[in-house]
Amino acid sequence: MDYDVAIIGGGVIGCAAAYFLRTAGVDRICVIEPDSTYAKAATPVATGGCRRLFSLPENIRMSQFSIEFLKAWPEVQWRERGYLFVVGEDHAEVLEGNCRTQESLGVKVELMDRSRIAARYPWMRTDDLALGVLSPEDGWLDPNSVLQGFRKQALALGARFIADRVVDVYIAGSAVTELELASGTRVRANAVINAAGCWAASIAKLAGMDLPVNPMRRFEHYVEIAGELPPMPLIKDPERLVIRPEGKGYSVGLVRSDEPRGFNFDVDPGYFESVVWPACASRIPAFEALKLKREWAGLYDECELDGNMILGNWPGGLDNFYVACGFSGHGLMHAPAVGRALAELIVKGRYETIDLSRMGYQRVLDDAPYRERGIV
Repeated sequence: MDYDVAIIGGGVIGCAAAYFLRTAGVDRICVIEPDSTYAKAATPVATGGCRRLFSLPENIRMSQFSIEFLKAWPEVQWRERGYLFVVGEDHAEVLEGNCRTQESLGVKVELMDRSRIAARYPWMRTDDLALGVLSPEDGWLDPNSVLQGFRKQALALGARFIADRVVDVYIAGSAVTELELASGTRVRANAVINAAGCWAASIAKLAGMDLPVNPMRRFEHYVEIAGELPPMPLIKDPERLVIRPEGKGYSVGLVRSDEPRGFNFDVDPGYFESVVWPACASRIPAFEALKLKREWAGLYDECELDGNMILGNWPGGLDNFYVACGFSGHGLMHAPAVGRALAELIVKGRYETIDLSRMGYQRVLDDAPYRERGIV
């Protein structure tokens, strides 16, 4: 089978790439995805938050485009309730610097000291805080609707989805020539995108490319409390605790960076009680009497180099093999911008809207991390 572009991985990044490639005029596109139920995919179990609160201009600009793009889809159930980052004294200077960067790029943000945080959110503990930044135009959405929306649009535009798995990659010179699938089928393509998420590193290794990307387990919990709090933004505090409203209750989570890497989808029954619940109650006293209703586990495709995505081809290695992985929890919110960027790279040979060259594989080769400041 011959294609202009073969995309490995039919998650939100792969589907977004297929959509933008088709709208850019690329005719023959296939998306190779072994599981159309997405039982182990990252997106369906994501928190769903979309924010402009980053320190790197690239991430801010990707969020600006992606959020406006997604807000135009009624099915994503956009909730523009805002994002609130709060920090203690140790991180106040960094948070304020990031706020100035965000303002300079046109993001609507409000910097608040402890007294203003306490006055606006009297139900939140603030004695350990120094500063907060509120981005009122950020919010959250239904993650699965974004994935299914891109998939349906890609299909409607003529992209072909192949229910199979890549088991080998064939190379001639500096180009990938064929992909071998588990069924024995060979796929030939002029360009290949590796958007396999947590499986991206193993796919890249078939092509001789090393990616510092590993699966990292994270938990999400849905809780309800007896009383009712006023409308709140998504809150992220110094301990990486995230709380946001969800239906009658709240979606809460606390990601630990030292989580052992690997494909582990088991829920740790003791983690919520020993770590997450105390953190929730410490930040918002009303959560002391919460009731855990549901919890689940998912995976980040964690970029071990610096926590930012790796996007683009392999300079000096493989010209037509593009990677889009290592999103470290930011894939959903940046999917539209990444899909558009991949279409630009493949069709035009360069970035035309947002220059994402600093997110490329060259920094991996150079061991030159490009990290966010004070933000994960």
